Amino acid sequence: MNFFGTVTDGKARNISPVTLAFIGDAVYSLYVREKLVLSTDFGTGTLQKLTSSEVSAHGQSGLLEKIIPLFTEEEADIFRRGRNAKKPTKSKNASVAEYNRSTGFEAVLGYLYLTGRLERISRLLSYKD
Repeated sequence: MNFFGTVTDGKARNISPVTLAFIGDAVYSLYVREKLVLSTDFGTGTLQKLTSSEVSAHGQSGLLEKIIPLFTEEEADIFRRGRNAKKPTKSKNASVAEYNRSTGFEAVLGYLYLTGRLERISRLLSYKD
């Protein structure tokens, strides 16, 4: 297996939206961690707290409000599939609606990552700043 390998759109669409969200969670976490490390000189404890608050379902809500209108039709479809998917776990710290929306958001990131659309991820996440 090739690290940072990509798959076709068709293959990515056949991956469970919850599995896409699993990858998307890692993508978003890495984005937030890298941004914090490169823009601050905080210790790892503070970095972890800041990362956790941003990567949480509740923390993603503000960003989602800004970027959902920017989704392509394809991204909106992946978002809806992720949001509506049956999840094996429930959030301890977020409402059901926030958790479902964050799963949709993460599914979009996972889909874009697996299909090699890193520039699109950067563009969407830049609305965060």
